[in-house]
Formats: sequence, C-alpha cells, structure tokens
Amino acid sequence: MQQLTELDNTFLQMESSRTPMHITPVIFYDQSSAQGGKVRFKDILEVFRANLHKSKIFRRKLAGGAMGFDTPYWVEDPDFDLEFHVRHIALPRPGDWRQLCILMSRLHARGLDMSRPLWEAYVIEGLNEVQGLPPHSFAILLKIHHAAIDGVSGAEIIQAIHSLSVDEARPPFEDDWHGEADPSPVAVWSRAYLNNLKRPMKLFETARELLPNVMQANRESSRRDTGNLPPLQNTPFNAKVSSYRVTDTLVMELDRVKAIRQAVAGATVNDVIVSVVSGALRKYLLAHDSLPERSLTCGAPINVRTERNSQSAGNQVGMMTIDMATTVEDPLQRLRAVMANAGDAKQYSSAVGPAAFLEVSEGLWPQMLNLALHTATLVARTNDIALPLHTVVSNVPGPQVPLYLAGARAHMMMGMGPLLDMAGLFHAVISYCGTITINFTSCRELLPDPDFYKECLEQTYAELENAALGKQPKTRAKPKARRKPRAKAKRKAAAKPA
Repeated sequence: MQQLTELDNTFLQMESSRTPMHITPVIFYDQSSAQGGKVRFKDILEVFRANLHKSKIFRRKLAGGAMGFDTPYWVEDPDFDLEFHVRHIALPRPGDWRQLCILMSRLHARGLDMSRPLWEAYVIEGLNEVQGLPPHSFAILLKIHHAAIDGVSGAEIIQAIHSLSVDEARPPFEDDWHGEADPSPVAVWSRAYLNNLKRPMKLFETARELLPNVMQANRESSRRDTGNLPPLQNTPFNAKVSSYRVTDTLVMELDRVKAIRQAVAGATVNDVIVSVVSGALRKYLLAHDSLPERSLTCGAPINVRTERNSQSAGNQVGMMTIDMATTVEDPLQRLRAVMANAGDAKQYSSAVGPAAFLEVSEGLWPQMLNLALHTATLVARTNDIALPLHTVVSNVPGPQVPLYLAGARAHMMMGMGPLLDMAGLFHAVISYCGTITINFTSCRELLPDPDFYKECLEQTYAELENAALGKQPKTRAKPKARRKPRAKAKRKAAAKPA
C-alpha cells in the first residue's frame, strides 16, 4: 500500500466526464518480423501477463482518501483481470488515417474505470489504408491515468512491455504478487489527521526556502523585459472544453529536425518543435482573425527526477512557461526568438527550483489545493480572464533503438494528452528510432477543423526547413480556414449596431 502525493491527487481531482485525465501513447507495429508474419491477440496478452511484475501501475487501484481530507492510497487489486484491461478492436474498411483519428479521439475521450487499476490497452487492427505504415500493421493504444504516471514514467512503462530483439528470451521470473485489502477507515482517518497536522509546518518551511529564490528570479526577469507589452489575451482554445475530442499528427524525420536545429547555433530539438507549433498557431489564428497582439505562451513539462528517484512512478514534473514568439513571421527569426525565450524560462525555473510546485503542493491540504484550482479556472472562464498559458507542448524523448512486442517491430510512436477548461489544446511530442511526432488534441467545439490545423503544422514545418537549409520553397497557397465562423463570433457581429 502506498499513498499518493498531493500532485498525483491533483490529477484525480481534475477528472470529470468532460476532462478525463489520462495520457494516451499510441504505438504502431510491423508484424512481418514476427514468427510466421502474424501476431495473435493471445500473444499480446501473454506479453502483458509476463511483464506485469515490472510496474506496480498494472495491478494497483485506488482506495481510501478520507473524503478529500487526505490523498488516497494505491493498493494491489485482488480482483485484477488482465483481459478487462487489454481489448481487441478493428477499424472498418477501408481502414484509413481519418478513420483511425476518429477512433483514437473517441477512445481518448472516454474515462477510465476508477474502481479498477487505472489503465487500458486497445489492440487495433484493420489499418489497411493508413499511408506510411507497413502492410498488415496493427496499433496498441494505451490509456494510463496521469495520477499514476507522467511522461517520463510513461515511457518507462512502454519499455517494460517491449524487448530489444525479435526473439529475446524472457529471463525466468517467479511472480509472487498477491492482492491486498483496502485500508480500514480507522487507519485512513488516523493517517489523514496526522498528515493534516504536519502540512502547515511543511508549507512554512517550503515558503521560507522558496521566497528568496522567487524574488531573485523575478528581479532577473524584470531586467530582461523591454518596452510596454500589450495585455494578455485568450485564444479560442482558452475556453470550456466539451467531452468530444479531435486529434491528428505530424510525422517528421528526426535527422531533418536536427538539421534545422543546427542552422541556429545553440538551438535544441525542443526549440524547433516549439517554433513549428508557434508558426502553426500563428497561421491558424490569423486565418480565423483571432491572433492576439501579444505573443502566445506554452507550458513545457520538465522532468525533476534525480538519480535517487529516477525509477519512481507517479508525477515528478515541473512546468516551464515559454514565450512562443507568435508575433514573429519569419521562420528562422522565430526559431531564434523561441531559443532565447526558452533560455530565459530555463533560467527562471532553475532560479526558483524546477520542483517548486511539487514542494508547495506537499504543504497544502488536498481539499484546499483542489478548491483553489477549480475556483481559479471557473473565475477565469466566466470572467474571460486571460491566462499566461495558451497551450501545452510536452516533449518526451523515446528510445532510439528498435523495440519489439511479441516479435512485431514497433514502427512509430505518438501520443495524446489531457485537456482542461481554459487549456483546450495539447501537443504531445514523442521521438522514436529516427522519427518524431507532434500530435495535437483538442475538443470538437474549440477545434472544429483539425485537418486545417494539421495543414498549418505541415506548412510551418516546410517553411522552417526551407529557411534553415536554404531550399527554394515550393509555391503553395496560404492555408485558408475551411469552416463557418464560430457561433461566438456570429453573436458578436449580430450585436453590433448597423
């Protein structure tokens, strides 16, 4: 039995029918490398069964919680049923990319069963007409709750169910796992009482340590600010989200992304990715006459694990806020601006301490933290208050060596992230074995034209590559929005006097 941290518990409290809080990696496989050229569903079940011991996430569920006065516990589920969690489905014919995106959106939009271990896996066949995939490919879509993992520990889970060669022999292992009973009410409430007594002192100690760092970081940040910036403005994605999802993915070659990076001294792969997202948002919002005068910002999760806890599950993350330079039209100048802004953000995060929010959350009563988060979101949404965060760009480096599952070679990886009110656009970035993907997830009401946004990503990436490598750009028409004006915009127009 293990108690959740306050940060892990926050993701549970954010859960609702509109905002399921799971992370969804999707892995595509070429089964031609498997014995006989085909992988059976029972082979995949056996792979999961043989690797359950590698992570506690697979067989533990939630219990306790003291009605919100303390964080709940992870307990080993005595009723664990693998075949409930691993499921087998197929796309209808023709089995193309559009159908797959619709299916992934629907699966991602559906919440997990909170009374069972918080993960599901869907084996998806019928990908017959998906361009870029080998013949007879299949995919596995994983859903794992954010309360159990962050991006880094999620990548470790993916590696746990894979091998490094087609016929890698599994070492003999005797699984001595056994289920356990839920903690008693007396134990839960006694622990809650003691924890709540300790939290104010913990908060005081954390504030005493952090306050000088925050003040110093703010002084350094104010010295770098120049000119009078326009006020912050929301975008159409900073609104209430619905329970419906849309998604699509830009697939790039990692070597080409690295070549773009080398065109600007000091730039990183993440700088290139943020620049591509920035340019795509600029194109999309300009086409909808919704681009704010002030540059947009993105949240970039950062791993705060140390060597001591590098194998720990749960959330060990901080958040960096990066100015995306959406006011800059030239691709290379925008990359340089993003690089400089990311450097400032790293300095600020380093000065404050990358684990600051994690440390502060440990000193707050869970119900106080949850109430503060919900209240802040509600006030911002109902009063149209601009937030300093317009989207999330989560970059998780994946393995750069081939992985195999039941003999099938993993061909490509991508992922989908959770949405919240006022944070209705998420970009999940995953690299694997020479490819890197940018998947975007939004809700149907806030992004009714995902194909157009993907076109903006594609054109921005092409423009940045052409500018970085000195290529002559192909003559292409500027993307135009292919949808009706938003209902909100119509109402505003109708309200104007003639």
